[in-house]
Amino acid sequence: MSNESINNHAAFIWSVADLLRGDYKQSEYGRVILPLTVLRRLDCVIAPVKPDMLDRYHQVEGTIDNYGPVLDRFTDIKHLWNVSQFDLAKLLDDTDNIADNLRAYIAGFSPQIRDIIEHFDLNTQITRLDRSNLLYKVLGKFVDLDLHPDKVSNLEMGYLYEELIRRFSELSNETAGEHFTPREVIRLMVNLLFEGDEDRLSTPGIAKTIFDPACGTGGMLSVAENQIRLINENANLQVFGQELNPETYAVCRSDMMVKGQNAENIAFGNSFSEDGHEGQRFDYLLANPPFGVEWKKVKDEVEGEHETKGYAGRFGAGLPRINDGSFLFLQHMISKMKDPADGGSRLAIVFNGSPLFTGSAGSGESEIRRWIIENDWLEAVVALPDQLFYNTGISTYFWIVTNRKDPARKGKVQLIDARESFTKMRKSLGEKRKEISDEQRADIVRLHRNFDQQKSDEDSARSKIFTNESFGFLRITVERPLRLRWEISPEGIESLRVDKKFAKLTDDQQELILKRFADLTGPIPGEELIETVSSAMKEAGTKGKPLQTAIVDAFAVKDPDAPVVVDKKGNPEPDSDLRDNENVPLPVVSVVHEPDPSHRLESDEYIEAVDSYVKAEVIPYVADAWVDHDKTKIGYEIPLTRHFYVYTPPRPLHEIDTEIKQLESEIQDLLAEVTQ
Repeated sequence: MSNESINNHAAFIWSVADLLRGDYKQSEYGRVILPLTVLRRLDCVIAPVKPDMLDRYHQVEGTIDNYGPVLDRFTDIKHLWNVSQFDLAKLLDDTDNIADNLRAYIAGFSPQIRDIIEHFDLNTQITRLDRSNLLYKVLGKFVDLDLHPDKVSNLEMGYLYEELIRRFSELSNETAGEHFTPREVIRLMVNLLFEGDEDRLSTPGIAKTIFDPACGTGGMLSVAENQIRLINENANLQVFGQELNPETYAVCRSDMMVKGQNAENIAFGNSFSEDGHEGQRFDYLLANPPFGVEWKKVKDEVEGEHETKGYAGRFGAGLPRINDGSFLFLQHMISKMKDPADGGSRLAIVFNGSPLFTGSAGSGESEIRRWIIENDWLEAVVALPDQLFYNTGISTYFWIVTNRKDPARKGKVQLIDARESFTKMRKSLGEKRKEISDEQRADIVRLHRNFDQQKSDEDSARSKIFTNESFGFLRITVERPLRLRWEISPEGIESLRVDKKFAKLTDDQQELILKRFADLTGPIPGEELIETVSSAMKEAGTKGKPLQTAIVDAFAVKDPDAPVVVDKKGNPEPDSDLRDNENVPLPVVSVVHEPDPSHRLESDEYIEAVDSYVKAEVIPYVADAWVDHDKTKIGYEIPLTRHFYVYTPPRPLHEIDTEIKQLESEIQDLLAEVTQ
């Protein structure tokens, strides 16, 4: 079937929407047309063998409990059989009972096929169409469409179905972004995912698996499958996915089915709490998970797995903040990569900017970045243009992650700036105003491929290579000594009155203690103050170190010229108000990251790096500062924008002044015309 023929078929099916106009909103057309397209395809596949299928069914009916395996043999599509007396054409013979008969026809399918139809919620649409007197007309349109495999192959049916999905998604701007990724974005993502694997994929008889944990309508899986077909038309690619939304799950599963893929590889449910492919590993993984979606609904399950299984589970590296589950998807995907000894895996995922830098050192996000980078899995990050997606105009990024890096990429991460690689669309679709052309896609892939080769100045400005350690830092705590003097003052008395520990005393006890300070005023040595407080507490009939400290602290005054306060061991006490934090670049340390988040922070290399930094950047300005090494944390972030920042000097003042004068002159001329 030619592209023209596919488009003609799509246009014919699309014409059904003319019947729905008025009774359905545009965004609802797909709820009717997509499931009925699937039904018509199944109807056409079964048609030649339906008499034999029914005969065999009547032979075994009542003799065995599970007759599914017997009926599975009649078609090439797994679990495709129907034991009702109807087909779509026969439904038109009884216009008075068409809705009930259609339901009976659907009930005659195998449980696996009914699962797809039920998630489409077609029963609701049957009722709605019947009440609007549209069911007969709509079914009549589909009966006129020949989708028999002799006319439309599985591959061609896949293209046809994808075209319908694309049209409905673009028609419905308000929901397109939730379930549909622009095809040119997927093609770029898939090209980067398979980059360098062309020889591997062109091997005769090659068999590979690919997985999408947030597969939506299955667009990414379809493009990936098509790309492999271009490399090797005889390749055996098995696709797997999972989807939370019932309708898009049905679309994806039906898409896989009409292409001849095993539809059972598409699981339904939340990937975090209901792993539909537990224990399985895949050669390739890709995803465009929802941006900034909270995971509060599965909080108990995720936290439970994190705490009980650690690195033996999926979320051992850390948990991101509750309002953004992006990193949960990435960890979930990494857990499904094959072991390098078994060939390893490659994955690509779409993120917004948050995973690059959100979270301070020691936070869940930082620890996840640290885990990925220190294991040398992060291959590249590609910054994409904004306004690429249907429901958001924000900037997005591809992360390419693999546990089988090429030798030249070991210990390195490539950053690619493709933010200007776009073509403006003639007509926007929702928030989507830009697209990536084929030439621009090829150029981005070229930058990724030639990462370590001699580059032109233009390429060097768009592609940069960094060592893994470049993204790490030591978050140190710089302390300054506490310097205090003591002074009896009305402010100190008032501060003592509102102190919680002092307020627990009886009124008489409070007055006895305050009376001792009534005749005192001005500075007082610390030792003398402590003796006075101890005596006053004894007279008031109370005791306790916390209370004594609270009373003494009420009269403390910070003074940069006062003596340093020391503890019992003679060490200076830190002043929390003067405490500061600094980021020290992470040194190259020969410590392999094991499944244990506590890197050896006391290693000589770390301490030496911190001491050198403090000596050069801190001590010259505050000579009495020191570092509390017990509070040092390792952090990781990927400041991509900073690495590609190009300073643009401001325009000269005389040029700005000239422009202002020109504008003033133009305004005066306009005012003169108005007042004439």
